[in-house]
Amino acid sequence: MATGATEMAYKNYCVVFIIFALVIVQAVGYDTELYETKPCDSNACFDELHGSLGDCSCNVDTIDYFNNVKIYPRLQSLVRKDYFRFYKVNLKKECPFWADDSKCAMRFCHIKTCSKESVPGYENGYENEHIDESPATKYSKEAQSNCNSDTDHDHDLGYLNMTISAASQHEIAKWKAYDDALENFCGYDDKDVDAEYVDLLLNPERYTGYKGPSANRIWRSIYQENCFRPKPNPYESFPFVLTSDLGNMCLEKRVFYRAVSGLHSSINIHLCSKYLLYEKGAGFTSDGEWGPNLEEFQRRFDPSQTFGEGPNWLKNLYFVYLLEMRALAKAGPYFETEEYYTGNPTEDEETREAIHNMLSVIYTFPDHFNESSMFNGGSQAAKLKVEFREHFRNISRIMDCVGCDKCKLWGKLQTQGLGTALKILFSSRWNSPESDPNQGKLPVRHRSHERLQRTEIVALFNAFSRLSESIRQLEQFRVMLRSHEAKPVYLKCAKGCS
Repeated sequence: MATGATEMAYKNYCVVFIIFALVIVQAVGYDTELYETKPCDSNACFDELHGSLGDCSCNVDTIDYFNNVKIYPRLQSLVRKDYFRFYKVNLKKECPFWADDSKCAMRFCHIKTCSKESVPGYENGYENEHIDESPATKYSKEAQSNCNSDTDHDHDLGYLNMTISAASQHEIAKWKAYDDALENFCGYDDKDVDAEYVDLLLNPERYTGYKGPSANRIWRSIYQENCFRPKPNPYESFPFVLTSDLGNMCLEKRVFYRAVSGLHSSINIHLCSKYLLYEKGAGFTSDGEWGPNLEEFQRRFDPSQTFGEGPNWLKNLYFVYLLEMRALAKAGPYFETEEYYTGNPTEDEETREAIHNMLSVIYTFPDHFNESSMFNGGSQAAKLKVEFREHFRNISRIMDCVGCDKCKLWGKLQTQGLGTALKILFSSRWNSPESDPNQGKLPVRHRSHERLQRTEIVALFNAFSRLSESIRQLEQFRVMLRSHEAKPVYLKCAKGCS
């Protein structure tokens, strides 16, 4: 009798265990029946990463050389300057879309903020907005004309009443703020009470251990609710748009999806290249040992892991790199007149010289993205541009739902950087072309009286730096994969994918 009871209890235990295992499998994010264990081709991630990118005239190999040899070294030096290393951000905003108190408890998720007083030049106007007069025109001959000369005009006939009440001035300022906000692709929280300065060099982007349902929900919401999806793909737990479906989308929607996908790929590459290999106390530094994790890289990008999409995601990284580089080129004349003030004259001059040097290199790139081919078509195109902007604003707000402070910091910065690039490319205020010596070609530089906020400039250059480093890191993984060719790696590979 006791034996029968024991057997029954054992069977019940097995049933409970099986049910529990099935629940865990469902929570992982991808359906395991779609996978099988098999050796993955070590070269598969890069076999298709060459040739044309699509939606532009550029190719992967051109960008690889241009970035790794010319851009990457300059950018790495530039973003270490004081002007670009301090970023003001509000990391305490509540998630506006769902109630989620999932916070990363690992110490690597936390960031180190710094006081306002420790930011170079803060006391002498580091945060000051732009003055009305541009330094380039303030002392021009035209600006020095004597407006009070009696020979210029009749005082009575020429009298202009400039009186505006304080209330009216306040309302006009609100109108301008409203108009400016319409052109923005993301919100700005650097003026919030809870906004704090963060030293980006003390808080590098790397693997923090933030994962699971909370992290999956972020990207699932971005792809399923805020990207222009042509139709649901056959894999329910696979939120991405299949490359085979991109052809059914118009250019503008493809560009949006590929930009977001490229940003996602870049972030994943950072996590793989700066992975926590050994914890503190294992004979390494007090902060642990960080380095590239080849198996993690293959898990995220190998075709056998991603229903064949991994190489296309890597191509999207190159695509968003082109977008942001084009924005820097287009707004080049503006960046060339910025002061980059930090209160240290020597450092500020070095920063200006570094900006001029890097822009002069960017201007020489032969195949810049052509944004003028987008949003042409009257009222429908205008409506699509509004939708395009609103979708991206939602994505920037989703970043407030990230449960890891360090992930949130870099997510918000890179999203704002991409949003600033899109603003430069697609805002009508940035569309007055400067004459270009190459007749018949897209004007490389544009003149504009539009102004960018300091946080926008810091975000754009740092975001472009992250993309540049991701492309550079791909070369490291190429080398590692070649050295592992004789050692097949066994991973869970998607069924039906070669």
